[in-house]
Amino acid sequence: MKKILALAVVALFGLSLSAQNNEFKKQLYIGAGGGAVFSTVDFLPKVQQSRQQGISGGISAKYISEKYLGLIAEINYTQRGWKESFEDHADYSYNRTLNYLEIPLMTHIYMGRAVRFIINIGPQVAFLLGNSADMSPALAENIAAAENAATTDEDKKQIGPQYKEIQKNFDYGIIGGLGLEFNTGIGAFNLEGRYYFGLGDMFDTSIANKDPFSRAAHRVMYGKLTYYIPFK
Repeated sequence: MKKILALAVVALFGLSLSAQNNEFKKQLYIGAGGGAVFSTVDFLPKVQQSRQQGISGGISAKYISEKYLGLIAEINYTQRGWKESFEDHADYSYNRTLNYLEIPLMTHIYMGRAVRFIINIGPQVAFLLGNSADMSPALAENIAAAENAATTDEDKKQIGPQYKEIQKNFDYGIIGGLGLEFNTGIGAFNLEGRYYFGLGDMFDTSIANKDPFSRAAHRVMYGKLTYYIPFK
């Protein structure tokens, strides 16, 4: 009986050592990255537009807490906006660039070792830092003439509402991405495509107040490369 008990103790000790040797090691990475941005705004009523191109860049922290699972937090500067299309007026043009400080917090899922397939998804908040616009003289003259002809403030409110000052500086939504991670001797490289679905509106959209838009939210596509180094 004593021999059996001793063997059981030795076996349990061996299993404990094996479990410790195979225990998952948590990892922390610090990185920086950037890339191209292609954005539009989901206006309702619809505004004809093409994608506005911009840039995005910032810093990132990635914490791998479990096997195949982790968390990514970033702080990015991103140029968003929209570029209008005027099919019947060749002399009209308008594009607007909005500069945001973005803070995404994403669940990070990965599969593989040296080369990993990655999925990132989570909420994102953003703060408007500033914006600029480029309008053709012909369009500016047309808007000015329409405003001068308007008889009430309500009529003026309905003329080119997307050209007015941005009314909401805080933005929020959901961001998700797919990509590949390449682990090398000098660090990890993440190549990723992302899509942001804005839930907030940049203009007032209250139907009760008869606002021109019932929807004015961002839609953004990102192509991003991030370089991570392990932090001990």
